[in-house]
Amino acid sequence: MTILGIETSCDETSAAVLRNATVASNIISSQLIHTNYGGVVPELASREHERTIVTVVDAALKEACIAKDEIDIVAATAGPGLIGAVMVGLCFAQGLAWSLRKPLVPVNHIEAHIFSAFIRESADQETPAGGFISLTVSGGHTMLCAVQENLTYDVIGRTIDDAAGEAFDKTGKMLGLDYPAGPLIDRLASEGDPGFHRFPRALTAGSQTSKNYRGNFDFSFSGLKTSVLRYIETHGENFVKRHLADIAASIQAAIVDVLVQKTVSAAESLEMDTISVAGGVSANSGLRKKMAEACERSGIRLHVPKAVYSTDNAAMIASLAELKLDRGFTPETRYDNAPYASFTKPSIT
Repeated sequence: MTILGIETSCDETSAAVLRNATVASNIISSQLIHTNYGGVVPELASREHERTIVTVVDAALKEACIAKDEIDIVAATAGPGLIGAVMVGLCFAQGLAWSLRKPLVPVNHIEAHIFSAFIRESADQETPAGGFISLTVSGGHTMLCAVQENLTYDVIGRTIDDAAGEAFDKTGKMLGLDYPAGPLIDRLASEGDPGFHRFPRALTAGSQTSKNYRGNFDFSFSGLKTSVLRYIETHGENFVKRHLADIAASIQAAIVDVLVQKTVSAAESLEMDTISVAGGVSANSGLRKKMAEACERSGIRLHVPKAVYSTDNAAMIASLAELKLDRGFTPETRYDNAPYASFTKPSIT
């Protein structure tokens, strides 16, 4: 089976080809225009998707060495995301599927992150077996899910205010860093002292009691942002410049500690022996290191996609479509009045 995946939920235009359940190509075009505004501008994102989507899809097909008529399934992000951006990719996918008389599989963007641990670059690549705890952490989402062996899942924790990625970006802006600040904080943190200052770790009381913990798996990062702002105002610009790496390391430690404690506690509390971490923030080196150390201490298997599959990408869209088809979900296609297709069961949940 050959699946073309398309992803345009935010500010990456991406297309990927899966052949026999393995990645044959994964092209990502990131939009640099938003750096001028300190965040993603929805209207500009939509226009950039319109400008690049044909080129990106053609590049994915060329790298995979296939022609359009060799595509068996077209899969595309159907939300959540910036509505204008989503519609660019989804409408393009609908038109392509209609022209090829092929089924279109709409994919939930967050579900694609949850199941990105199943993305394979080779047939023998290890993927989670049985149930697992999924941490999906990005600029817009921070969520813990308990995924069962049959791929149903329950959301057991989510952010009650700001996402972890937003906390990285907003505190980075306070430090005078360019957008996106997350990768810059990660680089600075590698040179700083994470114990320089202890910023708050919200909602973590009792989360280190592991198997006896039946508490709150939700996240909160708004208090951290306020604490960083007050710290900067108190100590002044010159102090911040002199200790930039140490402050960045302290901020990263506060965010990472919360993510690791909550995720490992959830796995132990629900007696699951596997954790998957996905989403853009999963590319953070501090999170990967601390999560790996915590999982090793607790005897938990850890699955973290490669960095290229951690941020928004079309390989995860195509992979989830393939996973659904493999588990018996079948698309029904209609070519009468409009290019349309959906799963008879629209979601894994």
